[in-house]
Amino acid sequence: MGSLTSEFLNFIVFRYLFESGFTHSAFTFGYEAGLNRSTMDGHIVPPGALIQFVQKGIQYLELEKKFEQSKDDTDMDEDFKLLEPLDLITKDVDELRKIIKEKKEKVQKDKPTQKDKTNADHRLEPTREREMEKQQKEKEREQDKERSDVMVLEGHTSEVFVCAWSPEWSLLASGSGDSTARIWTIGDGQCNSTIQRRPPNVFVLNHLESQATEENKDVTSLDWNSEGTLLATGSYDGQARIWKRSGELVSTLNKHKGPIMSLKWNKKGDYLLSGSIDTTAVVWNVKSGESKQQFDFHSGPLLDVAWRNNDSFATSSADNMINVCKIGENKPVKTFSGHQNEINAIKWDPSGSLLASCSDDSTVKIWSMKQDVCLHDFREHRKEIYTIKWSPTGAGTSNPNNQLLLASASFDSTVKLWDVELGRLLHSLNGHREPVYSVAFSPNGEYLASGSLDKCMNIWSVKEAKIVKTYNGDGCIFEVCWNKECNKVAACFANKKVCVCDMRL
Repeated sequence: MGSLTSEFLNFIVFRYLFESGFTHSAFTFGYEAGLNRSTMDGHIVPPGALIQFVQKGIQYLELEKKFEQSKDDTDMDEDFKLLEPLDLITKDVDELRKIIKEKKEKVQKDKPTQKDKTNADHRLEPTREREMEKQQKEKEREQDKERSDVMVLEGHTSEVFVCAWSPEWSLLASGSGDSTARIWTIGDGQCNSTIQRRPPNVFVLNHLESQATEENKDVTSLDWNSEGTLLATGSYDGQARIWKRSGELVSTLNKHKGPIMSLKWNKKGDYLLSGSIDTTAVVWNVKSGESKQQFDFHSGPLLDVAWRNNDSFATSSADNMINVCKIGENKPVKTFSGHQNEINAIKWDPSGSLLASCSDDSTVKIWSMKQDVCLHDFREHRKEIYTIKWSPTGAGTSNPNNQLLLASASFDSTVKLWDVELGRLLHSLNGHREPVYSVAFSPNGEYLASGSLDKCMNIWSVKEAKIVKTYNGDGCIFEVCWNKECNKVAACFANKKVCVCDMRL
């Protein structure tokens, strides 16, 4: 076997972090390790490489030790393990041999006769059958209850990272680590107990050019244009793609040299903005399919981008900085500094006057174009803050008479609602047991959905700051989103599924 190089080791550690969901840690590690300059062909490295490497090494050592002791073999159960992984790592050969010998002697001494085993199985069988039957019935009753108002969409073969409803059609888009995005046509009626495995009303948007590059094509981001006629997807291969709602590929946009982490349409729909781990943002002319301008003002990977209006936008980065840029300008029109760690998300309020940001430094900050320092610095979260969302209320929205709020989701398992006008915490929503990855306001601003690694999606009443409905899944939730009618909310899961839940409260 060839020698293990530091470049190869760095690469498989980077891949392990990314595939395990530690996205920002992966990008920071990859950036510091200089993987963007690596000449290694990542296509030849399969998913889960680090785990396989360690497992196979341990298995080899275990087989080697068992072979050395083959003269003393005794008849053991097939799944019996003489050595634990920690033993192989921490103990020398003599200690390992002693452990093997002692375990073999104990097994030989304690091994029951075939008669004893037969009698024991006979005594346990009726109890075991009754218990299994009881558990199966309880499981079926729980599934029937849960599925009465939930539609489960199956077809993805890997984690589903992102989802988004079309703003004008009953279409739901989802993006996955299986190198595909999918467009699902969802009926207007109530969800029922039917699990849709590969229904005919699904368009599969394949991002693969060849099977050899499968592991390099995770769909990391997606966004509909304002008319709902075009879907843009960003991929780990560094390419952005534009699709018709019928699933037809319109164009492939290729200029980035690293994974695309954020992708947004401007309101007019003539430009598409992408931000990449290669530290640049690109504005694309949608009509021509060409790059309009590339912005290279950051020293670290870009983690989010957000349009302010049709020709200006903000970018946030792992370099702890925020830049506000304008098409045609060769330098930022505004730079905000103040965060002490990478900035995970940025969002402009509906009027485009305030910019919110959240960071691994556990703070939420509010910025104004009228001043250089932050307007508000919210520090009530105890851990990293993954995302933020403005409510669709206040000036510039269809709910102008309702209070403008900001929601933040944190690894401290809480969601917090902020009164930005007064600069204070309004409510702390404590209903999850694990990090919260996603929040989304309903279009009318009355409800807030939150999805967590605890496998639960909570629906909160914004006015009362309490849970009005909970959906329990069987996988970690990465994103939640509402349809335009406010009667359905979707969640995408690490268990390869997308769930659409009725919201008729």
